[in-house]
This record gives sequence, C-alpha cells and structure tokens, in this order.
Amino acid sequence: MRMRDVAERAGVSTMTVSRALNSPDRVSPEVRRRVEEAVSAIGYVPNRLAGNLSSNRSNVAGLVVPSIRNTLFSDTIQGISDVLRRHGHHLMVADSGYSPAEEEALVTAFVAQRVAGLVLHNTTHTPALRALIRRSGVPVVENGTLTDDPLDMVVSYSNVDAARAMTLHLLRLGYRRIGLVTLPLAHNERSQERRRGYSAALAEAGLPADPRIMLEMPPGLPSGCEAIVRLVEMTPSVDAVFFAGDVLAVGALLECQRRVWAVPGRVAIASFDDIDLLRQLNPAITTVRLPRLEVGRRSAEILLDRIHGRSSERVRVDLGFEIIQRAST
Repeated sequence: MRMRDVAERAGVSTMTVSRALNSPDRVSPEVRRRVEEAVSAIGYVPNRLAGNLSSNRSNVAGLVVPSIRNTLFSDTIQGISDVLRRHGHHLMVADSGYSPAEEEALVTAFVAQRVAGLVLHNTTHTPALRALIRRSGVPVVENGTLTDDPLDMVVSYSNVDAARAMTLHLLRLGYRRIGLVTLPLAHNERSQERRRGYSAALAEAGLPADPRIMLEMPPGLPSGCEAIVRLVEMTPSVDAVFFAGDVLAVGALLECQRRVWAVPGRVAIASFDDIDLLRQLNPAITTVRLPRLEVGRRSAEILLDRIHGRSSERVRVDLGFEIIQRAST
C-alpha cells in the first residue's frame, strides 16, 4: 500500500496525508481522523527511513537517563512522551548506567539515526560528546540539575538550592548533628551538588561539615538500612539524617523500625524526591518534592519549539522545588 492509496480513501492530497502523519498539529482534527481511519483500513505503514533521508530529520526524539531501573525517572519520561505524542513525535529511551562513556555512545547512535532532538538527564559530558553535539546541530535539552553552562537548553531545578533548603529546614527544627547520605559522587553531578548544598547550609549555621557523618552509598533499600546503622552506632550524637535519595530513606526507616529506634525521637529522617510510598509510611517521611513530570513536559515543549523553528534561544528554565514537612522530622 502507498500513501496515494491512503489519500484516495481519505479524500485528501498525498501532501495532506504526509502532514497528518508527520505533523498532526498542522491539520484539522477532522482531516487527521479521516487519514488515521484510512491508514488503519488499508494497513498502510509509513516509510520513515525514506522520510528521514529526504528531510534529514526523523520524528523521533532520543532520551538518555542514568538508569531505567530507577522509578524516579518515570514521571519525566511520561511527561516528555505525552507532549511529543500529541505533536506527532515519538520517544526512544536509553540507559547510560551512570557512565559518561556509555552516554557518549548512545548519543552517537541517536545522531546516526537522525533523531529530531535529544533530552539528556545529565549535564556532565565527555569532550567528544560536546563536540558531536556542536557538529550535528541536533537540538538538546538537559535536565537533572540546573547547570549554568548548558549544551543548548536546560529545564530542571537546583540540586544545590534544594539540599541547602532541606538542611536549613532541619536546622530550624532544632537538629544539630545532621548526617548526609548520597549516591556515589563519581560521575554523578546531582549527588555532588546535593552535598554542596548540605555543606553550605551547615556553614551558614556556623556548623562544621563532619566527613564521618557524610556517606556515599549505592542505590537500593539495603544501602539505606546499612547507612542508618553506621551513622547511629558509630556517631551516636547524630540526631537527623538527610538521605539525598528516597529509596535510601525508606530503607533507613524500615531498619529503624526493625531495631525499635523511634523516628524522629531517636533520629529524624528526611529525603529527596517524593515517591508515593513516602507519604504512606508511618511516620510519613519529610522530603524535597521535585516537579519531575513538569520537567518532562517543559523539556519536550521547548525541544519541539526548536525543532519546528519557533525558537532559537538558549533556554534555561528553573522549575524549583518544595519542602514537604511530615512526621519523620
């Protein structure tokens, strides 16, 4: 079946069929419905490769996240996908495993496939990747943290400001020996910035940053369990722990309950991000709420603006964060 067959069945021109399939927002809902019904009726499959070669661009955007096992990224992925789908584009997702070299390889593969644009949940890149982006001219949106020097465009929040705000919140509640647990700092700018924000808040309060109560742990519930035990048993003066990752915080709370350590009586627990589980636990966990769904939506919107020539600016969008006080502190 050919595009001409679709056009005849829908009663429109082949150019209109092409617009309806590739840029549905450029045709009326009625025309789009007729074309979609014709495509379905005759079983037409568009030749995307031919379209890519002729236009030097596909209708697919590529997204690279650090880990597809981490549910934190699901809202951002959903937000991007929802907006792209409404405008006739599709999303391909890849997992870098927190490796800059793997991110470079994935972006190279996406560019070779003539993606229309890229979203990178990272702002620290290899020199080769930066050079590739400059040469290719592919629009790029970064998120994950609010960098001052984006490759092209950035939509995010400040990890430094968010961690600083949570640490100051704990200090205002009266806690003075506040531990910090992050994911490993290597190749993870988000963890590095959260530690900087924590240290900045302590400095503002005139308190020293004690390396003994600043831990780096791998992701997962067992790591949260291990971290809270190490901090409480090795440094009994610790009265609160800020976990810069929600799964770590959940593991810590479960371990406290196993050991009958009162939260927040013996030790207070605060988290970063706000998965549904945090508010269902007893006690519910104080946290930093991030607008991850909106990050995805805005990333897709400004990417589409660039793809369709509606904007050429280096956009920097700060969507902020919110401190959610709950019973764990």
